[in-house]
Amino acid sequence: MENNCVPKDKKFVPVIESKLRKKIVEVPKEIYQASGINIFAKRIKSLMFSTDVALIKNSNADGVIAVYPFTPQLSITQAIIEVSPSPVFCGVGGGLTTGQRSIDIALHAELNGAFGVVLNAPTPNALIMEMKKRIDIPIVITVVSEKEDIAARIKAGVSIFNVSGGAKTASIVSKIRDEFPEMPIIATGGPTPESILETINAGANAITYTPPSSGELFSQIMENYRGGLK
Repeated sequence: MENNCVPKDKKFVPVIESKLRKKIVEVPKEIYQASGINIFAKRIKSLMFSTDVALIKNSNADGVIAVYPFTPQLSITQAIIEVSPSPVFCGVGGGLTTGQRSIDIALHAELNGAFGVVLNAPTPNALIMEMKKRIDIPIVITVVSEKEDIAARIKAGVSIFNVSGGAKTASIVSKIRDEFPEMPIIATGGPTPESILETINAGANAITYTPPSSGELFSQIMENYRGGLK
């Protein structure tokens, strides 16, 4: 007698979608292999690196890391937090924007509902210490080099490291993980499934994902429209 039973290696997950909400920006499935970071009872494995509110609203990422190359503005912070269906980690300067201004921006971000604040790599430890006294949400510091004094950052009050070291990201993550086994680490995953898994295996708890731009997504839709007209 033939056995038609198929072994189920994974649990069945029902999927519900609609005609109008079928097109969602999904993070690479490899990210789900990360352990995640439990922040305020929410487990976060994937973070979308974007300030595009349309992409943020239509994504399945666990969170948003909203850092941009301009001085932080409260109107941008409020707009992203209001639109995002998931926790937001807001950039509050640390480079050109620093000192009391960064602290004020961080406090406003917390009061508006941010889950954490992100400081740029040049941020002095003295600023981190002062900010830690004023806010009650995690301080995330960006790490771009293996030469970073990680112990000094932790002592100053950093809660999470955000590693963005380009091709050296995985090695920087590995170095931090070897020295501080329980320190939460977010890291850029790179452009391929292999680079994402390499970063996770190096010790990253969560991965940042840069989605395609609205222009790139729209170009695909427009091609379909043109094909329909033909």
